[in-house]
Amino acid sequence: MFNHQRPMTTGRRQEEEMVSKSKRQLSSTTDPLDKLRLQCLSRGSTGILGLGRVFRRMDDDGSRALSLDEFTKGLSDSGLVLRDDEAAAVFSAVDKDGSGSINIDEFLLALRPPMSANRRRLIKEAFTKLDRTGDGVISVDDLKGVYNVKHNPKYLSGEQSEEQVLNRFLLNFEKDGLVDGKVTEDEFTDYYSGVSSSIDSDPYFDLMMRQAYKL
Repeated sequence: MFNHQRPMTTGRRQEEEMVSKSKRQLSSTTDPLDKLRLQCLSRGSTGILGLGRVFRRMDDDGSRALSLDEFTKGLSDSGLVLRDDEAAAVFSAVDKDGSGSINIDEFLLALRPPMSANRRRLIKEAFTKLDRTGDGVISVDDLKGVYNVKHNPKYLSGEQSEEQVLNRFLLNFEKDGLVDGKVTEDEFTDYYSGVSSSIDSDPYFDLMMRQAYKL
């Protein structure tokens, strides 16, 4: 994952600890939704983002709805492992009205690790600041002058220019073969829900977001 304003070793250590912890918890959990969440987190901060992109790519008609068959296929395409009965249990838990379809956004909201109201507010505030055009999508042009690259090791060493650092940041969101140089608010939130899970300290998360996005 991109290391924001944290020293590279600190960011990697937190990520590795989250991955290791998720893998350990996977062996003991019996709840299908927890099992799915932990499988995503065991892939790192981009795990939920990757699954979200698979499902959104399947949404050909823009309805944001998935049938059980589509849901199961999306899990399989993502390489995530749930028994048929576990997948059905997750689907039923999200399909509260029994309509036979689930909303992609509601599913991802249930899948994301719990975050405090302050963390959610910071993520929303960061995206809103980045989305200077107000079109609901951020690009490299939006990032310029907002995302702080001054503490990035590769920028400091002269190895990468500001534009290269910003493009590398956007690559965090380019998963499962979908490379478009743009990030929606849903994708931004999916990514930072993973980052949030790797950081236990609320003040540290607050400081990281404020420094990175000059909030």
